[in-house]
Amino acid sequence: MKLPIFTERLMLRKLTDEDVDNIFLLDSNPEVMKYVGVPPLTHKEESVKMLENIINQYQNNGTGRLAVIEKESNQFIGWCGIKFLTDEVNGFKNIYELGYRFLPEFWGKGYATESALASLDLGFNQLNADKIYAYADVGNESSNHILTKLGFENKGTFLDKGDICNWFELEKNNRK
Repeated sequence: MKLPIFTERLMLRKLTDEDVDNIFLLDSNPEVMKYVGVPPLTHKEESVKMLENIINQYQNNGTGRLAVIEKESNQFIGWCGIKFLTDEVNGFKNIYELGYRFLPEFWGKGYATESALASLDLGFNQLNADKIYAYADVGNESSNHILTKLGFENKGTFLDKGDICNWFELEKNNRK
């Protein structure tokens, strides 16, 4: 991965051990975790483990979620990126999946779309993916709207950890 990635308003970079407070702030927020399928974190050690996992993904899979920094404020606002799913989700395994998570004060500003477009570019052009997948809780209207706006096709619903989710696919040659 060629990093960092710069967009008009954002910088995407690898997450590091030094992001533990940022990740904990994000993942301990009940609003952020509402549609994720796991409860909000309560201990910073959980964020340490998550970061170790992401850093291992960079080394083992050549990709993973990236920190999203607002250029104007130099502030961590969330993460976005392409993950190589090695655990089965909806019958799929060993696929590239787009995901993102942002602090609520940065919702509604177009940052998810902006960082997702940069991540899709990385997935299709640097990782040479032919297809990228995504999924979102059916109740998460914002995320479902963003994925549709990005050109993802909704292929139906499935059950993920007890939650009904939409399953999306985007082929490289169908990109907007």
